Amino acid sequence: MKKGHSKIVKLLFPILLAVFFGWYTFTKISVEDIVPYFKNANYWWISLGIFLGFLSHLSRAYRWQFMLSPMGYSIKYPNSIMAVFIAYFANYGIPRSGEVLRAAVATNYEKVPFEKSFGTIVGERIADLVVMGLIILTTLFFQFDFIFNLLSENFNPTKIIVGITLVLVVIVLFIFYVRKAESKFANKIKAFVKGLIEGVTSIFKMKQKWAFIFHTLFIWLMYVLMFYITTFAVPELHDIPFIAVVIAFISASFTIAATNGGIFFYPLAVYAAFSLFGLEKEPSIAFGWIIWTSQTIMIIFCGILSFVFLPIYNRTK
Repeated sequence: MKKGHSKIVKLLFPILLAVFFGWYTFTKISVEDIVPYFKNANYWWISLGIFLGFLSHLSRAYRWQFMLSPMGYSIKYPNSIMAVFIAYFANYGIPRSGEVLRAAVATNYEKVPFEKSFGTIVGERIADLVVMGLIILTTLFFQFDFIFNLLSENFNPTKIIVGITLVLVVIVLFIFYVRKAESKFANKIKAFVKGLIEGVTSIFKMKQKWAFIFHTLFIWLMYVLMFYITTFAVPELHDIPFIAVVIAFISASFTIAATNGGIFFYPLAVYAAFSLFGLEKEPSIAFGWIIWTSQTIMIIFCGILSFVFLPIYNRTK
């Protein structure tokens, strides 16, 4: 595939995916069924969830400074905050464009070379990926029997075992292929894995590594608490088990990367996870829309303010 065609596919695929899941969502439930949940929701809990999400973004902006410091660069905290919100806001339009804009802010207003500021953002994503993996592994470790029994009740146990075995075999064969092959694709995989390892190990080499690790854990703690706290806004979800919240959070988190900020896909992912615990369809999908909408409004509001005030704050430049 030509490079230009590849870019078009990367741009259009998340949009088409969002359109598909939008259509699929409203075949499952109508807007009229969702509206009452918004009317009856406890907005105090929603506001607290928004505040926790806001804290996570402030922490992300502060953490960025630890990545730039070892290279001899610094960025004013207000600029870092505005760059983070601009990045999140831009990703709702064009996925992954936010990372480019965030790096551009550091380049234009703080004189940080673009490739270095962008490299730190990639390093951050790697750290986040590691924490996400730890959350998944921790959940599986402490709740393995429960999760296995849950899947057994909803799916054929034999098919689960066969599926897991096939996945492991494919992974082993793929690793063996990548290690031996010298194709362009294999070299890209090797470079990615090498960068992943270097990105993770570089964290332990920075002077403020413990502060970086603290903020990384704090960011994800706020994410989980934001999700959990917001469930109290919907009366039908008051008795929901925490393990259901964690599984729904993990499921929904992947949708943000798959589409433009998880639009349409996010509520369905929440419903898919909650349905495993026998929760009703209407409150599950409605909750997905409530938490997605509340966080999106916060991002849009702060993103627009950041676009407006960034040049004002840096007017001398």
